[in-house]
Amino acid sequence: MRTLKYAILGLLNKKDMTGYDIAKEFKYELFKFWHARHSQIYPELKRLAEEGFVTYDIKISGDILEKKLYSITEKGQKELLIWLHKDENISQTPKDVFRLRMYFSNNLDLESRIHLLENQKVQHKEKLDILKKTAEQYSEIPDHNTDRFGDFIVLEGAIMRQESVIKWLDKCIGYCKKAQKEEKKNK
Repeated sequence: MRTLKYAILGLLNKKDMTGYDIAKEFKYELFKFWHARHSQIYPELKRLAEEGFVTYDIKISGDILEKKLYSITEKGQKELLIWLHKDENISQTPKDVFRLRMYFSNNLDLESRIHLLENQKVQHKEKLDILKKTAEQYSEIPDHNTDRFGDFIVLEGAIMRQESVIKWLDKCIGYCKKAQKEEKKNK
């Protein structure tokens, strides 16, 4: 399934955008749960236009700079609604290089494991701080009929996920530090 297709259709269903605008939405709004690079977005936009799900107007900026302003078509809106109504099975566990390393971490000394775990914790705390800063825009739960409601509930899930990962990392660091103490005691 081309999930990027539906992410782009969903964004264009909110408002008309350039490819650059769409890339910014991935970077600043959808980052909580999805990512896409420019190299993925532009070919997908071309494909969506060929399939009749989007159209575009060329806008001239300055003397020669051309920008394509994309709009969702009625066919694209219907396609998006069909996709939105689908009930999803839980997806496979996403690939996580760090967790794979930790799975084989018995090959590392405890100090190295602790260093890796603490570094990972710093990164997750930074991400959590960004998410919490983003959440400050919501002093109350938005109306469920607005696009802000979807952002709000996904943001809450992203915050909870980061908090859970940090809690797990704290436990792992604790296990390793306990093992270090036991090693020192047995020397």
